[in-house]
Amino acid sequence: MTKKLAASIALVLVLAFGAWADVTVRLGVTGSVYDEMWQPVKEMLAKDGITLEVIQFTDYVTPNRALADGDIDLNGFQHRIYFVDELQSRGYKLTNIANTFVVPLNLYSIKIKTLDEVKDGDVIAIPNDPTNGGRAIKVLAASGLITLREGAGFNPTKEDIASYNKKIVIQELAANTIPSALPDITAGVINDTYALDYGLKASDAVFADPAREQEYWNLIAARTDDLSDPAKLAVYAKVVAAYQSEAMREHLAELYGGFFRPAGWDEDLLAPFRK
Repeated sequence: MTKKLAASIALVLVLAFGAWADVTVRLGVTGSVYDEMWQPVKEMLAKDGITLEVIQFTDYVTPNRALADGDIDLNGFQHRIYFVDELQSRGYKLTNIANTFVVPLNLYSIKIKTLDEVKDGDVIAIPNDPTNGGRAIKVLAASGLITLREGAGFNPTKEDIASYNKKIVIQELAANTIPSALPDITAGVINDTYALDYGLKASDAVFADPAREQEYWNLIAARTDDLSDPAKLAVYAKVVAAYQSEAMREHLAELYGGFFRPAGWDEDLLAPFRK
């Protein structure tokens, strides 16, 4: 019996007998912060006999590929605009099943305390993936370090910079490497999970990201085909309900004040799949 067949049979038994015994959901994430973040969800699901296994990835590319390939059941590491770009560029058949939180994409430094200290020739690092890179460009524009050309799109690139108000050098690096590069650069725009893993706090930011657009809401993704399976749909609905709970809201506020803010919990994204 294959593992996939055994899992399917187990899920059918869940529905047939009203129990959730021996069901394991593999969730892909990026950053050790998610181990602690999802702990209340794991505890709530365990009461229903569902084991949530959090699987760490070290980059932003692999978790969607792993989900599409069936190596994991869900992932929870990305915001909407990155997710849409992945679907369009790679052809994955994945679906956003729940909104989780929105986070700032802040500018950090271990060399300067304020933007007034930035001088000509200083190196500012941004993520090299298109969506986070575009958001980082907008952060630099909001900070006043650069000015974007009129008509720049939602996801601008360096080519959309009309002027440098300080003659900085923008260096594009893999998002997960920017924290460790801080000793060698002036500042860097750093994703939340990597900032936390490096020991940075939201209050450490040289400049705080003001953006809160829905496109930057983070999400839980599943394989689209799995949502036509009533057993899997029922299990995933349990995962979503546990995450979008008052206990989780309190957990996020207590541990991550300012980093992870609940967003879009009033949207039932699984509704179209219920029959």
